[in-house]
Amino acid sequence: MKSNFIPASVIRKKRDGETLTDTEITQFIGGIVDGTIPEYQASAFLMATFFKGMTPGETASLTHAMLHSGEVYEFTKTGKPVVDKHSTGGIGDKVSLILAPLCASLDLAVPMMAGRGLGHTGGTIDKLEAIPGYRTKLSRAEFEKCIETIGCAIIGQSESIAPADRKLYALRDVTATVECVPLICGSILSKKLAEGTQSLLLDVKVGSGAFMQSKDKARTLAKALIQVAKKMHLNCRAFITNMDQPLGNAVGNTVEVIESIELLKTGKGPSDLKEVTIALCAQMLEMTGKVKTAAQGRKLALEKLASGAAYKKFLEMVEFQGGDIRAIEDPSRLPLSSLKCEVPATVSGYLTQFKSREIGLLLIELGGGRKRAEDSIDPSVGFMFHKKLGSRISKGESLATIYYPKHLNAEELQGKLRDLIKIQASRKAAPKLLGEIID
Repeated sequence: MKSNFIPASVIRKKRDGETLTDTEITQFIGGIVDGTIPEYQASAFLMATFFKGMTPGETASLTHAMLHSGEVYEFTKTGKPVVDKHSTGGIGDKVSLILAPLCASLDLAVPMMAGRGLGHTGGTIDKLEAIPGYRTKLSRAEFEKCIETIGCAIIGQSESIAPADRKLYALRDVTATVECVPLICGSILSKKLAEGTQSLLLDVKVGSGAFMQSKDKARTLAKALIQVAKKMHLNCRAFITNMDQPLGNAVGNTVEVIESIELLKTGKGPSDLKEVTIALCAQMLEMTGKVKTAAQGRKLALEKLASGAAYKKFLEMVEFQGGDIRAIEDPSRLPLSSLKCEVPATVSGYLTQFKSREIGLLLIELGGGRKRAEDSIDPSVGFMFHKKLGSRISKGESLATIYYPKHLNAEELQGKLRDLIKIQASRKAAPKLLGEIID
């Protein structure tokens, strides 16, 4: 950072709603990376940006600075289309665990750099680390070899890849600035560009369990991401999907891995989880030119899932990344709490609402997520829901199973989770799962 650069001036300028120059953004991000800008000033910058926003040009400058704060990969040697998916986050969203090997089985290269839990939502990396031995950190040579030989890898952010994002990501989680559109754009796109992807499909979640709880906000985020992606010469498309209830049945790290393994192994599982995964895969096949229409892509994806080809790719990926294959073939080896209790319904009626965001926060209370950036996660805790929106419920019927740690009280947890599931006399139609596609 240049000696005449004053970080407080940049913070003040953004606080007052002024437009930052490319140089100011580049120098500020550089200072965050080299440590000359302390966390309290970085946090102030995040909060000022949260309230005042950024222009598309500023957001592109932020993305560029974050991208070039570290290494940038290329996977052109594979001869395959290089594609990835990014979800904006939701409750029970374990799609990446299924989608990456499914795409690899269809001759796509998927260098997926995933994140940890953020706010009330879970993280793909936290889920994969529930598999004993699974390494989410690979060297550059290992990452490249995994993509070249298997077709997919799911890793966490290394110190050499977009280090600016790694620092800001942790701060956003603990400074209540997660939902800021420019910061989301910079975080997502800097990592995806750094991993060498040529096409990116965005799964923009909307609903009570998403960061964007209205369709208008989801569209705004999708359009902002696509606008910046195009400035960065990245083929990008957004698919808006619903997150008014947990995706699938499992919420928690080990239970979500188990649910993913079951779908990969048998081709069967919760219909909403399978539908979203297949729909996203179909879009990725169309985007990369592997098929002419999404309908063709859907047919191919269903065939590969049913054949076990995607499950084989998952096994190969887990083995390459150090995971215990025995725990995949026999999920009882995975860490799951032996303490569990049912949550019976106290009335009869129809399930009309999940307070999904609060469910995510309750998982954090169990130890399945982080209150602070330095917190460790207990992968063994979680929820297994037995009903979906619109279901007919009988009094006494189990709504969910809670896997909990020994230091918490089962009865209290039952009451807390029951309060987050609304049952009424009249049935309400469940929201449409798959929404619009934005190019």
